Amino acid sequence: MNPPTTQYEFLGPPGALAVSLLAPATTYVLFFACNENNACLPAVDTDRVVAALSDRDWWFSLWDTDAALIYLGWYVFCILAWAILPGDWVKGTTLRNGGHQWYKINAFSTFLLALGITSGIIFNFGPQAFTILYEKWVGFLTASIAMAAFQATLCYVASFRSGALLALGGNSGNPIYDWFIGRQLNPSIGSLDIKSFNELRPGLILWVLINISMACEQAVRRGGIQNVTDSMWLVLAFQFWYVADGLYNEPALFTTMDITTDGFGFMLAVGDLTWVPFVYSLQARYLAFHPVELGPIRTAGIIAVNLFGYWIFRGANGEKNDFRNGKNPKNLKYMDTKRGTKLLISGWWGLSQHPNYLGDLVMAFAWSLPTLFDTPITYFYVCYFLVLLMHRQRRDDEACHKKYGDDWIKYKKLVRYRIFPYIY
Repeated sequence: MNPPTTQYEFLGPPGALAVSLLAPATTYVLFFACNENNACLPAVDTDRVVAALSDRDWWFSLWDTDAALIYLGWYVFCILAWAILPGDWVKGTTLRNGGHQWYKINAFSTFLLALGITSGIIFNFGPQAFTILYEKWVGFLTASIAMAAFQATLCYVASFRSGALLALGGNSGNPIYDWFIGRQLNPSIGSLDIKSFNELRPGLILWVLINISMACEQAVRRGGIQNVTDSMWLVLAFQFWYVADGLYNEPALFTTMDITTDGFGFMLAVGDLTWVPFVYSLQARYLAFHPVELGPIRTAGIIAVNLFGYWIFRGANGEKNDFRNGKNPKNLKYMDTKRGTKLLISGWWGLSQHPNYLGDLVMAFAWSLPTLFDTPITYFYVCYFLVLLMHRQRRDDEACHKKYGDDWIKYKKLVRYRIFPYIY
């Protein structure tokens, strides 16, 4: 039931160790390379970097006890909301041991509760009462990395208990690699599934709260909410809608590769808890100290780009979810496989193997456009996301080839393009 892993990803243990160090380091680099004290241009002052890294006080400055306690309180709030707020229980896909994981659906309710509390704070005490996420950014960032490392270690140790179902890709026997990639498939505490909980709640909702805090910081600097720039409102609206859409459609998560295939290790933990809220909010943080006025024409153009991406993203995911649930309202064409399953070969899924990735990338580009082109750093997310999705596409291609065999080769002849129609 738990065969040993024979193939490595990320170039094996050395690559896993490198990513484990570089991913957190990159989040710090993005802050120190782009803040109100510099021009946010990709220039490196080597002497200053060496001086900082060799200074023990600088390392201690990355930790903020107040921020760590607030972050811990936020995580506890998410757990309590999961436990207390009502929600349906949904059965996940069939596991290879014949069992199923059950998931409580109330992420959107948690989101609304968090927004209600945040709105109450701002309404009663003014925007200056919610700028703390800007003021203690580094402290919150460090706290999230510590939480990710703690959870990855806890789940790795717990995976050695009797009866644990392991991830096929995380049972190599190398502790560094398995800790990073995730040894256990579905670690849980009671009925709380740790992996799906982290995917949707603490980091994703915090992303929106950070954006709101950045808008509050800009409002304080510019004399009130009424003076918040159109560019900041665009970023808030785009990313708010993206998060709200994902949380509202929570059941769609349970058929993704993260849930069905990957174990829960540092890779997913730091991605969910650190990377999502503190990297994806880079545009809002930049606009907090570098306000940009777009005007109606540029605003309309950026909105059009975002809506185009969302149309692709939601249309593709809608077709996929309907088809997986036995529905085919558009009478889409499909091919039968020897496994008895079907693969879509028309509609959005006839244009490329991953049209939802294309929509995601177009939206990501639209989120960066409100910062204009004074710095390339605010476009880091788009570049990173492109690399991530290309890597994920290759992982999916390999997994599907093993799953479908010759049928997958036939499928790729029918749907030739991987992400970008007629390009890639």
